[in-house]
Parts: sequence; C-alpha cells; structure tokens
Amino acid sequence: MAYSLGNDDLDRRIAELVADAGGGDDADLVGELITTALKLHRDAPARGDLKLINTALKEMRYSDLVFSRSEEPKVTIFGSARLHEDDPNYRLAMEFAAKMAEQGWATLTGAGPGIMEAGNRGAGVEHGYGVAIRLPFESSSNDYLAPERTVNFKYFFTRKLAFVKESQAFAIFPGGFGTLDEFFELITLIQTGKSDMHPIVLVEAPGTDYWASVFDGVSAVLGGKGLIGPDDTNLVQLCTDADAAVHEIKRFYANYHSQRFVDGELVMRMRHAPDDDQLAAYNREFAGILASGEIRRVEATPAEVADDDCVDLERLRLHFDRRSFGQLRVLIDRLADLVDDDASQLPTGHLTEEQAERPW
Repeated sequence: MAYSLGNDDLDRRIAELVADAGGGDDADLVGELITTALKLHRDAPARGDLKLINTALKEMRYSDLVFSRSEEPKVTIFGSARLHEDDPNYRLAMEFAAKMAEQGWATLTGAGPGIMEAGNRGAGVEHGYGVAIRLPFESSSNDYLAPERTVNFKYFFTRKLAFVKESQAFAIFPGGFGTLDEFFELITLIQTGKSDMHPIVLVEAPGTDYWASVFDGVSAVLGGKGLIGPDDTNLVQLCTDADAAVHEIKRFYANYHSQRFVDGELVMRMRHAPDDDQLAAYNREFAGILASGEIRRVEATPAEVADDDCVDLERLRLHFDRRSFGQLRVLIDRLADLVDDDASQLPTGHLTEEQAERPW
C-alpha cells in the first residue's frame, strides 16, 4: 500500500511538486518525506516537538551534504575534552591520527578540545572532520578544522548518528561520561547487528591504566552475571601505542571488505576467499554461529548484481544466527590470516540502501 495522505488531490500535488523540483530516481522517497511533514501538521503536535523534528532533519541533511563531498575512509576518535597537550594520551591521539592520515584515512572527531583537538591536529586540516555539539562551555570548534568539514549539532542523537554512519573504524581514548556513552552505544550497535562490523580499538598511553580499570572491570561484572556473552569482548582490542592501533585497523580490512544480508543470509565480501581445507576448518571452528547449514563460497547474488554491489569481490555466505557477533569478529581475523597485512585495502562508503532497509 502506497504511503500517502489519503487525499488524492494532495497526493497528486506532492508528486507534481517533487517532479517540478527535479524528480529523479529517489522521487518516491522525497515524496514520502513531504507526506510525513504534512502528516505531522495534521497531528497538531506541540510546537516544541515540531522544532525538535525540524532541527534534527536539517542537521541530518547538512551532515550528509558535508560527508558526501569526500570518499576518504574515516576513523572516529572519541576521548576526553579535558586532557591538555602535555598529557600522554593527547600526544598518543595526535600520533595515531597522523599515522592514519599517512595510510589514506581521514579523522573524524567531536570537534572540541582535548583528545578531539589532538586527533584533528595530528590528521591535519586536509584530513580532518568535526561534528561539534553546541554546549554552554564549548563555544567553538578546535583550531585544526576547516569550516567546510565541520557540522554543528544541537542534539547528541543526530551527532552520534553521524559518527557511526560516516566512519569505518573507531578509536576510543580515555574520557568521561560522554566518551563512555559514545563507546557503549557504538558497541551496542555492533553487538546487536544494527551496525555493520567495524574495528574498534581502545587506546591509552602506557601506564595510564584507564581501560584496564574501566572496560575490563565492567566486562568482568557483566560477564560474571551473564549480562554479556563470553565472546562480546572480541569486538574490541586494547592498544597502548599508535602503531598497534593502526595495525589493528589495517588488519581488519586486510581481506574483509564489507557485508550484506541477502534473503536472510549473511554475505561477506573479501579479496581472497579460503580454499576447501581452510573453509572446512572455519566450519568446524564457527559452527556455533550458524542457524543452519554451513559457511560456503558463492558468486555474487542476483540482488548484488542488480545493484552492482562489489560484484568483483569473492564471497562467503552463511545463515548467521544474528547473535554471535563476537565470534563473527574472530572470523574476520581468520580471513585476515589469508593475506599479507601490508596489502590492506581502504574501505569504502556511505550507508547503503540495503543497510537502511534491514527489518531489524
């Protein structure tokens, strides 16, 4: 059933308006956006609710515009705004961002001081992006960002969407409530399959004893009470130097490229698929993540061919149980063992239509 106002005249006028504004392949979705706005008007919500929805949509639109201008893969750096340049974690964040820039990666931060400033400073203006949040005690972005690569957000939820949607890797440095909020939301999205798998590195300078106290302690409590699975901690890796953090991200993409669900099954795309013996070993090691059947090599599926979706890459297909994401992360490491780490590829891309349409 078509999404409409239920008024033939208004529905026709919406379609005509979209056509007059340029039409195109996405005219149906633009028409639905207008329809939603008019349904909101019919609902007569409080003006404050309308302001919230209006601001969120405007922020998301402008964010998409800014990030659509570049195809550079991006690593998001989370961390405290309170650390100064003499702090070892500030210096480590700066070094890490600089090394990622050397590998062809841009750095995305919250645009503020502290670790965020260090990340943008290390990456340089030509490789830095910022998504700032308007706060009473942070009035402007740091000095290492170009205005055309900065988005200002009123709401944390739209800002966090930009972080996750626009990045292909994440480095979390020591920080306070905000950093931990960003980290736990990120790992929740991956643990539940709402986001594709991405490398997450927990980074701290040697001797600062942050992640051992915070994440290891929380994991011990949650794991001991059965509130997380034994493999969930595989979703992150702890690093205490910049080279190790860069290597972990590069290793993730050394062979693995991307994933897509087709007819309820997970298709993993990669540069080099395992041979028969290696595939048999994977089926023994990862039998527990399968809802049925086995892991198998396949050609590009008809849905992928129709979308011209990475059809040149090799593939594995499996009936994934959609729960065992920690073990799925280990499988990606096994795939990396098949190739030379130094030949790591650069990941691509923005949110795909398939990701946006997933029913869960």
